[in-house]
Parts: sequence; C-alpha cells; structure tokens
Amino acid sequence: MGSLGDSGGKELILNTSSPILIELTRLENLLRDKERELAAAQNENKALKGSEFLKDKAVLELSSGLRKFEQKLESAEKQIEDKNLEIKKLIGEKKAALSAQFAAEATLRRIHANPKEEDDAVSVGTLTAPLEAEIKMYKNEISALQEDRKASSRLLKSKELALVEAEKNLNAALERALMVENLQNQNLELKKRVEICLEENKFQEKINHQKVIEVEKLSQTIQELEECILVGGKAANAVRDYQRQVAELNEVRKTLERELAKTKISANRVATVVANEWKDEGDKVMPVKQWLEERKFLQGEIQRLKDKLVISERSAKAESQLKDKFKLRLRTLEDCFKQVTASSTIKTTNSDQNIIFSSSNNAQQKRSMSQPRATFASASKLSVKQQSNSATRSADSAKTLLRSNSLKGNFISSENVIRKNLRTSRSKFYDESGKENVAKRNNVDDHEHVGDSIPQENDDSEVTTNEHHNIESNTENQQDLCEDFVSGFLYDRLQKEVIILRKLQEEKDEMLNVKDDDIKLLKRKVDALTKAMEVETKIMRRAVAAREKEALQKSEDNKQKIRTANMIRRTLKL
Repeated sequence: MGSLGDSGGKELILNTSSPILIELTRLENLLRDKERELAAAQNENKALKGSEFLKDKAVLELSSGLRKFEQKLESAEKQIEDKNLEIKKLIGEKKAALSAQFAAEATLRRIHANPKEEDDAVSVGTLTAPLEAEIKMYKNEISALQEDRKASSRLLKSKELALVEAEKNLNAALERALMVENLQNQNLELKKRVEICLEENKFQEKINHQKVIEVEKLSQTIQELEECILVGGKAANAVRDYQRQVAELNEVRKTLERELAKTKISANRVATVVANEWKDEGDKVMPVKQWLEERKFLQGEIQRLKDKLVISERSAKAESQLKDKFKLRLRTLEDCFKQVTASSTIKTTNSDQNIIFSSSNNAQQKRSMSQPRATFASASKLSVKQQSNSATRSADSAKTLLRSNSLKGNFISSENVIRKNLRTSRSKFYDESGKENVAKRNNVDDHEHVGDSIPQENDDSEVTTNEHHNIESNTENQQDLCEDFVSGFLYDRLQKEVIILRKLQEEKDEMLNVKDDDIKLLKRKVDALTKAMEVETKIMRRAVAAREKEALQKSEDNKQKIRTANMIRRTLKL
C-alpha cells in the first residue's frame, strides 16, 4: 500500500492539460478510494473477529452450563430410580399388609361365627390388639409414602421442566454453535477475499507503475516528435522562403523582360522612324493587302505554335505523372536519356526549319525585282515577330514552370538544353537571313539605277539594326539560360529536400498514429480495470450489507431467546 504513495509522489514530465495526466490522477484517486474501502473492510473484519471471540466465550460458558445441567439431570435420574425402587418396595409391603388385614378379618369372622368356643379360645381383644397396632403403623407408613410419592411427583415435574429448559438451551446452544461455525466460515472467506484484493491491489500497483513508466516514455517520445516537427517546420519555412525568393526573382525577371520588350519596341520604332525619314511618301507606308496577308500568315504560325505548346505541355504532364511513380534514380536516368533524344529531335527540327526558310528565301529571290523594299521589310518583320514569339515562348515556359513546379522539376535541365539549341538555331537563321538580304541588296544595287542609292542606304541601316537586335537577343537568351540553369539546379536540390522532409513527416505521422493507438489501448485497459474495480466494490458492498442484515437478524433472535429464557426462569422461580 505504500508503493502507491511512492508512485503518487513521482512527478510526470507532462503538461497539465494532457489527458494522460488527468487519467492517471483519476486512477490514483480511485486507488485511494479502494484503499479506504479496504481499511474499512479490515476494521469490520476486526470487529467481526471481536464479536466472534465474545461468541466463542459465550458458547464455552453455555457448554459448561450444559455439562452442569447434564450432571444434575443424571443425579436426579438416579434419585428418581431409587425412589421408584422404594415405591415398589412400599407397594409390595402394602400388598402384604392388606393380605394380613384380610386374613385377620377372616379370623374375626370365624370367631364371631363360633361364639360357643369363646370360653375355650383366647379372647379376641388380646388377639386383635397387636394386629391393630401393626395396621396403624402400616397406615402411617402408607401416608408417609404417599406424601413422599407426591413430593417425588412434584420433583419429577420440576425435573421434567428443567429438562425441557435444558433441551431448549441445548437447541439454542447448537444454533449458536452453527451460527459461530457459519461466521467462522464467512470470516475465512472474507480473509481469502481480502488476500485476493490485496494481491489484486499489488498487481494493479505494478500495472500502474508500468503505465507511469510507459507514459514517461510516451512523453519523451512526444517531446522528441515535437522537436522533429519543429525542425521540419523550420525546414518547411526555409523552403517557403526559398520559394518566395524564387518567385520574387521570377517577378523581377518578368519586369526586366517587359522593360526589355518595351525598349526593343521603342528602338524598333526609332529605327523605323529614322529609316522612313529618307524614304518617299509612297514608300513609307506598306500596302494593306500585303500587310493583311503577312498578318494572317503570322497569326496562323502563332496558333500552330500555341497548339504545339499545349500538346507538349499535356505530354509533359502525362509523362511526369507516370514518372512520379518511379524512384529518383530511375528518374535521373530517364532524364539523361530524354536529354539526348530531345537534343537529336531539336537538331532535326532545326534542320527542317532551315530547309523551309531557305526554300522560302529562294522563293523570295524568284520574285520580281520591282518590289525589293517590301520583301525586305516583310522579312525583317518576320524576324522581329519570330523574336517576339521566342520571347513570348520563354515567358510562357517560365510561367508553366512556376505553375507546375511539383511536376516539371526533373525536366529543367532538358528544357535548358532544348532552349540553347533552339536559340542557337534561331540566331543562326537570323544571321543567315541577314546575310542573304545583304547579298540580295547588292544584286539589286547592281541592276537598279543610280537614283535608288538613298533607299539602299536606308536598307543597310535597317540590316545593321536587325543584326544588332539579334546579337542583343542572343546575349539576353544566354543570360536567361544561365539563370534557368541555376534556378533548375536549386529547384532539384530543394525538391529532393522536400521529398526527404515529406517522407520524414509521413514516418512521424505513422509513429504518432501508432502512439495514439497505444494510448487508446491504454485508456481501454484503464476503463476495463475501473469497471472491474467498480463491480468488485459493488459486490463487496452488497456482501457487507447482507452480513450486516444477517448480524442484525441474529442479534434480534438472540434477544428474543434471552427474553424467553428470562421469562421461563421467572415462572420457575414463582
């Protein structure tokens, strides 16, 4: 019982609001209540032992009294037997006296019948005097014997009453002895139950101690998990900070791209204004039909490129969803293979594009030489629009990368290689187109008149501006490639760290779920123990109440028996 106080003195390393501590305090209170009930039961057991001791003393006294009564009865029976023998002797003597009386009367009759012989015979008085004296003596003895007989009958009646009382006392003593035996059996049962309760209490104390140790271990594990969660939260915050920084850098890049586009547009406008200053009024404005045709052609190309982008995005999403099922090593290997295949396909597409554009350039050479400026302007506009399309493509690809960071992180290196190849091919194409335009202009200058020297100089200035614009776009694309490469590397690192952190968090969640299940099992066990203790307490209370009722009934029966015995004694005394 002292172990519970020792266990209660231990301080748990838990928060006051934890349900485990509340449950433990409740269990300690229940154990204290059980200890109090056990102490009360022990006190009742001691009281019952005292009452049993007193009852044993009373039984011993009654047994000694019964022995005395039995001895008295035996002596009274012997006296009664002696008196019966004396009565029989007296009855025999009485019979003999009566026979003698009858004989004397017969002799008297004979004497009275023979009066003649009075003289000869002895006188009657002399003969009857001793007989009458004997008759008187015998009558006195008979009266005394009758009185003795009446006294003996009275003694017999009193002895019979005493025997009846003794029988009643014997029955009462036997009943008391049976009650004492029952009480002793109940006392033994109570002792056994008390021993069982003490063993159960010790077992429950051991279980409580084990549960306290388990709760301490759980508290330590909870603290470790909280620390791990804090570390994971710090890592998640760092990842979020990195993501926010990346988003800010992307926004800065977008703003710079917009400013670049604005500067390019303004530079193109200035170049067109400077070029149109030396032109005639008829040559400044482009024909409407040609502009509409070129616009329709460019819009069709833009739509076709957009469709290709949508198809490529869908295919990339599908591939990413399939590849997410594999491991990281397989992903890296597949990315390497895809980089090689993508570079080969891009080379083939670039060669096809070069063939297409060379065929279009040949077709433009076959045109009539009467409209050289319009064709050159259209080619320059095509190059400018293709550059703008490339810029829009890079912006769209950046947006898609930002939107699908979780799906396309593994394809950044391959996309960087593709962009390098695309941009190098486009720069080559633009350089070749510029050179071809210069050659065309030289041929046109040979065939044209001398009066067209001023527009040719304007065309040369436009060519130089276009080449300068192409060089700037190539440098900017190289800078974008470097930025994309660095951001892709950082994204790979961050994605790996995020995957590791997610795995760790899943493991911690599983551990927490396991701990929650253990806590639930412990709670169920505690509830079962409390229910069992409540059932046992109810049974003990019922048993104690039944014993109290039995004790009250027995005390009432004893009082009634004592009253009846007192009444009988009073009647006997009277």
